[in-house]
Amino acid sequence: MTSLGRNTIGEGARIYEPVTLGFPSREYLGMTDFPGVTLGRNATIRSGTILYCEVVAGEDFQTGHNVMIREQTRIGDRVAVGTNTICEGHCRIGSDVSIQSMAFIPTNTVIGDRVFIGPHVVLTNDRYPPTGVGGLSGPVIEDGAAIGANATLLPGVRIGPGALVAAGSVVTRDVPPGMLALGNPARIRAKPVPEARG
Repeated sequence: MTSLGRNTIGEGARIYEPVTLGFPSREYLGMTDFPGVTLGRNATIRSGTILYCEVVAGEDFQTGHNVMIREQTRIGDRVAVGTNTICEGHCRIGSDVSIQSMAFIPTNTVIGDRVFIGPHVVLTNDRYPPTGVGGLSGPVIEDGAAIGANATLLPGVRIGPGALVAAGSVVTRDVPPGMLALGNPARIRAKPVPEARG
């Protein structure tokens, strides 16, 4: 393990080489004494993972292979981040979150509790790339929402609690609580009611 900065690893952690903990952000480059990573108990960090400085993750955090999480990201308990996922830093991720493989999470994204993010989901934060005009504002995904595979969320959109974004959808506006966003551009509909099994 490559350990940079001051890292704190909770008991019961399983770390599979090669892993880098505490990679310095721009302001710490060339320094040796800076805040590193804080991992809660029972973390599982798989090979190829790079966690930047000032990443804080709660208990039972796990990564797939080749995950990168940039600086100043706060992660709750029981969060799984799938293989080849990138989180660009300064993000907030709640507890009981499942982020599937190859998702992209940009700077300034907020993800609530009990959120599911499918494989190849792309969240964006720059409305007028590459200018950055208006600042960088990632999506807000509220508690209990689910984002289907290959969906794209535009900067600053808010996915309400319990809402669902269908696979392959492009979300250009807020999705109200408990509703379904479907298509490109996504249209808002009522979520289908599951059939009773008996």
